[in-house]
Amino acid sequence: RSTSGAEPESARARGAGAERGERREGERAAGIRCVAYNNQSNRLAVSRTDGTVEVYNLSANYFQEKFFPGHESRATEALCWAEGQRLFSAGLNGEIMEYDLQALNIKYAVDVFGGPIWSMAVSPSGSQLLVGCEDGSVKLFQITPDKIQFERNFDRQKSRILSLSWHPSGTHVAAGSIDYISVFDVKSGSAIHKMIVDRQHMGVSKRKCIVWGVAFLSDGTVISVDSAGKVQFWDSATGTLVKSHLIANADVQSIAVAEQEDSFVVGTAEGTVFHFQLVPVTSNSSEKQWVRTKPFQHHTHDVRTVAHSPTALISGGTDTHLVIRPLMEKVEVKNYDAALRKITFPHRRLISCSKKRQLLLFQFAHHLELWRLGSTVATGKNGDTLPLSKNADHLLHLKTKGPENIICSCISLCGSWIAYSTVSRFFLYRLNYEHDNISLKRVSKMPPFLRCALQILFSEDSTKLFVASNQGALHIVQLSGGSFKHLHAFQPQSGTVEAMCLLAVSSDGNWLAASGTSAGVHVYNVKQLKLHCTVPAYNFPVTAMAIAPNTNNLVIAHSDQQVFEYSIPDKQYTDWSRTVQKQGFHHLWLQRDTPITHISFHPKRPMHILLHDAYMFCIIDKSLPLPNDKTLLYNPFPPTNESDVVRRRTAHAFKISKIYKPLLFMDLLDERTLVAVERPLDDIIAQLPPPIKKKKFGT
Repeated sequence: RSTSGAEPESARARGAGAERGERREGERAAGIRCVAYNNQSNRLAVSRTDGTVEVYNLSANYFQEKFFPGHESRATEALCWAEGQRLFSAGLNGEIMEYDLQALNIKYAVDVFGGPIWSMAVSPSGSQLLVGCEDGSVKLFQITPDKIQFERNFDRQKSRILSLSWHPSGTHVAAGSIDYISVFDVKSGSAIHKMIVDRQHMGVSKRKCIVWGVAFLSDGTVISVDSAGKVQFWDSATGTLVKSHLIANADVQSIAVAEQEDSFVVGTAEGTVFHFQLVPVTSNSSEKQWVRTKPFQHHTHDVRTVAHSPTALISGGTDTHLVIRPLMEKVEVKNYDAALRKITFPHRRLISCSKKRQLLLFQFAHHLELWRLGSTVATGKNGDTLPLSKNADHLLHLKTKGPENIICSCISLCGSWIAYSTVSRFFLYRLNYEHDNISLKRVSKMPPFLRCALQILFSEDSTKLFVASNQGALHIVQLSGGSFKHLHAFQPQSGTVEAMCLLAVSSDGNWLAASGTSAGVHVYNVKQLKLHCTVPAYNFPVTAMAIAPNTNNLVIAHSDQQVFEYSIPDKQYTDWSRTVQKQGFHHLWLQRDTPITHISFHPKRPMHILLHDAYMFCIIDKSLPLPNDKTLLYNPFPPTNESDVVRRRTAHAFKISKIYKPLLFMDLLDERTLVAVERPLDDIIAQLPPPIKKKKFGT
């Protein structure tokens, strides 16, 4: 789902002359396969069809704070959290994996010897793990402090186990299979009930009925969802069907129940999410019944997975969107927490730019693409679209070897170096340009400690390469000619292993800033090879940062939309930053729901800070006053027929443009040219398989 390609069709004469790009080729977007919500930490784990696993911090403005790169052989079918904030996944390769949330890698993988794993559930105590396999086996594992240990098999069933759910007491387990649901006694491992599912669908008997999801409630009720479009309620004590709801003309694929067991959510193959609530039969009655209250249509394709947090319904599926819909009756403060969120793009940069050669490097899951931007000699007024006099060139398609996804990549400002990393290898290439030809030479014998890099950055003069490893070390590599030399490694502070996810280097090459997953920012002196200072800790993770030329002020954006400016030479916040914190940002700025992913600076305008998120581009002019909450944030200029005096009086520091479609990348190429890479949502949908056709009334 990585990026758009860069095929600029036209240039706009808008301010700095932005260049637009359209994708012509690439890899299919990776849909969402499963989600797992952790109530203790308020975090959400999401796995995608390419094996990538992402972790969102819902308390930090829904920021994607961690990710684990995908792998061709890992088709993840199940995710779950265990006690102690431990994250496990299982999939069709037959292995259970645990993730290291500090070093951002896989701790270990255990083969369960049951064929592909279709389902997994952690016990209510968080100390046991249950998996359902292709061969009909249900296997119980004990979660030990440093690994998992096989305990025993339950009675084997005749077909694959597609769904599992523990009774809240931990004594029984419900397992969904093909045509039936089994109820197991955990102590003995025996199946004590087998409940046969009706194959009837819309009056027609289907060949088989797949039980995609089950949920075991405290009162012994088992709720099942199946391929016949039904939500059914079973009495586990007697093994009988109590009630059935036909809610879809296609599969109901997922179910999740609220912790209080007063509501649950299901997702269908038609892209609809249904909400069920437990309500009194009559206004004065103590007897309650399950009622379907709200259908939501926020997806175009299959809803493969759902989760239920205390305040929201969460869904994901084939269309790549992660949708978080707040339950209005559960949200105390009616601010941006009450707004629907649809997360589509990664909260990290997948595009880098060679400004000197006007090149863009695009990172996909298994290849890199290098494009030279087109150009125009035409002129026009602001807002005009100008024809290209020279089309964009696709210079390079660099494919990785092996099954691992690319973690990160970068091109040097001069365009002579490309580096990228996978979990097991680090690659560095030297590029040579002769007229319209480009040649590529790989630098051999890269040291193994550079592998599994989380961030790569070149110095502005392209003589140094900075590599952030997943073990917390920051490596400095000297580049000269076609060779390299490892100069130094900054080790993590006080023996901690904290992965560094963001890097920023000053234009003079003297300072290197690094941010880890715990929101801390360290600044290093590159010449003296020592730690210079640590920016005061802040509660929310860093989403982007950059060091301004000339002043060496470090500008940091956090997931709560706060922006700080920190003077590296003075080791303190700047006067402008203190003024901002004293007055506060405009409430509409703070209510934006996508993080800032890139910060840059204008070479001739030191008072300007340029930044963007997926839906807006902003120039902050530090010489102008900040807007207050009574000011229009998105319309700082009055009509052009107003006098200059009025225009100056009403102008404020924030100049915001929302003309771009989802924005993956924006940066200055030079003082007059801005490059923007968009990723229209329609293009993503066009790549997907066709959705299920719904019969409309009267057709």
